[in-house]
Amino acid sequence: MTTDNPLLDFSALPAFDRIEPAQIAPALDVLLAEARAALERVVDPGTPASWANVVVPLEDATEKLGRAWGIVGHLNSVADSAPLREAYNANLPRVTQFWTELSQDTRLFARYKALRDGDEFARLDAAQRKILENALRDFRLGGAELVSPARERFAEIQDRAAALTQKFSENVLDATNAFELVLESADALAGLPADAIEAARASAEQAGKAGYRITLQFPSYLPVMQYALDRSLRETLYRAYATRASEHPSAPTDADGIARLDNGPVIAEILRLRREEAVLLGYRDFAEVSLVPKMAESPTQVVDFLRDLARRARPFGERDLVELAAFARERLGIESLQPWDIAFASEKLKEERYSFSDQQVKQYFQLPRVLEGLFGVARRLFGVEVIADQAATWHPDVRFYRVERDGAPIGHFYLDPYARPSKRPGAWMDDARGRRRLAAALQTPVAYLVCNFQPPVGGRSALLTHDDATTLFHEFGHGLHHLLTQVDELGVSGISGVEWDAVELPSQFMENFCWEWDNLQAMTAHIDTGEPLPRDLFERMLAAKNFQAGLGTLRQIEFSLFDMLLHAREVTDAKGVQAVLDEVRKEVAVVPVPAWNRFQNSFSHIFAGGYAAGYYSYKWAEVLSADAYAAFEEAAAAPEPEQAITRAGRRFLAEVLAVGGSRPAIESFRAFRGRDPSLEALLRHSGMVEQA
Repeated sequence: MTTDNPLLDFSALPAFDRIEPAQIAPALDVLLAEARAALERVVDPGTPASWANVVVPLEDATEKLGRAWGIVGHLNSVADSAPLREAYNANLPRVTQFWTELSQDTRLFARYKALRDGDEFARLDAAQRKILENALRDFRLGGAELVSPARERFAEIQDRAAALTQKFSENVLDATNAFELVLESADALAGLPADAIEAARASAEQAGKAGYRITLQFPSYLPVMQYALDRSLRETLYRAYATRASEHPSAPTDADGIARLDNGPVIAEILRLRREEAVLLGYRDFAEVSLVPKMAESPTQVVDFLRDLARRARPFGERDLVELAAFARERLGIESLQPWDIAFASEKLKEERYSFSDQQVKQYFQLPRVLEGLFGVARRLFGVEVIADQAATWHPDVRFYRVERDGAPIGHFYLDPYARPSKRPGAWMDDARGRRRLAAALQTPVAYLVCNFQPPVGGRSALLTHDDATTLFHEFGHGLHHLLTQVDELGVSGISGVEWDAVELPSQFMENFCWEWDNLQAMTAHIDTGEPLPRDLFERMLAAKNFQAGLGTLRQIEFSLFDMLLHAREVTDAKGVQAVLDEVRKEVAVVPVPAWNRFQNSFSHIFAGGYAAGYYSYKWAEVLSADAYAAFEEAAAAPEPEQAITRAGRRFLAEVLAVGGSRPAIESFRAFRGRDPSLEALLRHSGMVEQA
């Protein structure tokens, strides 16, 4: 294979410094042709139906296609540009069509069924058997059992749905970038921390403007909502943020001043297509389809779980809101608490109650030091070293690391930490390459870790809030799941093949270690003095850990229940979407939301991020992660705590991280904990247990 095109070179890491949009189509020409040729060889009647003759050669070809297109998709998320977006959208239908064709190929389906029913199946290892079982399930979900004209219509749905989810994501990014507020004087930003004001000044300078520039990028938006004394400024920002990618008059518009970024019609069409897909497959609704490969057994089970958790959390949420409203009225002069007052009043209440502010804590969390502490946790728990390394990247801010065990490399990852206009909001981990045993050598895994922290200002280290640090631990947990796998079969190594509602277990598990005193000592150093976080400040942070936990839990349940009910019903237009959200808010929310709020129009998780009828996974997996971390609390109380914690870490590595998707997640949890998960640890960790 020629390697003139870097997207066709799989001998090493991606050559991000040489990849151009014009190379995408030619690379796909080659890779799609090779994948189709491999498919024809595999399904040829003269080819014996064996693992070596069917699974391996097809995996060889499709992995290359997946890796190349994964690079393109990654760049589309972190380095958006007009040429790249055009090339991505032009080639998206080709890639979608191939995967749809593959999932519907009855000849290949028959080969996999023959493998499953043949004598060789008993001789395969557990990982290989799991891959075959997953493949047969995915064939059915991919429409392999459909007949014309349903087959053709199913393919059309996949093609259109892929285009729509991409359009949704583009609209959110463009609407976020379309808004700016340039203020003449720093006086307008009274109350904001000095570094946030400096960041606003630097943003204006970079945009070629005088004054102070505020945008809807989260590191710019959040400090205004938390600290700005000007209530009208907070309201302006909230309205713009809450109406992004919508039809509302206050929604940011495109460069021509036209609201072409409205995701309302996009959402409606996505929902209609998902429901039609479900019916074609013989299911009642898309919620049922979504749960087939997950731990949860039915939409009803998920809804019952969410409502039970809401029932337990509601008294705490109501108490949180009553306290906040009283504080805002008595201490801040805010008679009627509005959504744009919540973050501001909450920050003030927390400062008064616990005698510290997020800004005060932030001075101790320099990104380089936080990374040292994070890598130290990985060393202590799992016996691995994380070492800075060199590789071509897509932006100068990106760092690259090597993960070693006993001096031998076992994986690598990229870290892209800062927000910028060309990068979609949020934080996520994705796989660049999976672990796989090849004939010549072991292919080690590679991951992308992406965050959107505030960039450094004034030539100093970037500072993180404690929430930012927790986000970094979360995404690194996903990375560890992918990088520390010991499974050699690509389809179930790392995060591959893990049920979607269990994939958050390692990430949420890792968040807990961002609250341990020894770890915080190792990962903090004041930006001016170099002193680590003081013990008394830590104690105040710990006391505030569950501050407004009731409100936070109800908020997550609101999103999760909305997602599940939306996909379990026949909703055909934006008005119907709003009606479901209003119904859910009436049932579980305690914070009033304006009628013009269009949260759903930027809910990328479920309309562009793979969490459709699966957002509940965060709370579901939080039950698992809280219970898993409880094992480390028990170890810390043991007679020899360090040894007990080390043993617990190695056991978590062996029973959860290392096995990847090679067995059901519930079996991995039981192997680690010795029992089924319990809700009690989550309630206790969240402070939602009534005191006797």
